[in-house]
Amino acid sequence: PTFGRRVDAVVTWFIDLVLSVPHTLVVILISIAMGGGLKGIVVGVAATHWTSLTRVIRAEVMQIMESDYTKISKNFGNVIPQIIVNAVLIFPHAILHEASVTFLGFGLPPHEPAIGVILSESMKYLTSGYWWLAFFPGLSLILVSMMVDKIGKNIEQLINPKTAYK
Repeated sequence: PTFGRRVDAVVTWFIDLVLSVPHTLVVILISIAMGGGLKGIVVGVAATHWTSLTRVIRAEVMQIMESDYTKISKNFGNVIPQIIVNAVLIFPHAILHEASVTFLGFGLPPHEPAIGVILSESMKYLTSGYWWLAFFPGLSLILVSMMVDKIGKNIEQLINPKTAYK
């Protein structure tokens, strides 16, 4: 069940195939093929009696997969990626807020290195034709926001159980 329905169907079919042949006959054939003795008997018994253990384990795994705590853990596993991704995706928003508040003069002091400070200082030179003093810091602000957003989306694809293996 944990590997999918097809694997479960193949394992179940193989168990039924092995169980369809009498154990004693298979043990005798394997023992003769291995030259008799304890080694032949152990291999023969192991080759014919794994089926009952496999069925019990399969039934237990299916029961666990349907239990409430497994379903809750699956849903909780879908919550954790959302928490991580949203924490990363908050950064572009925070960067833009910091830059805009600093640009308006209510954020970081002018002696601190920040894009908002650089943009605020560059406004003095726009009328003089030094447009690039505002253009490149503004472009870097947009690029940083877009890169962090892209990183967040890539993290979401990696850790989201629904999209991780696509």
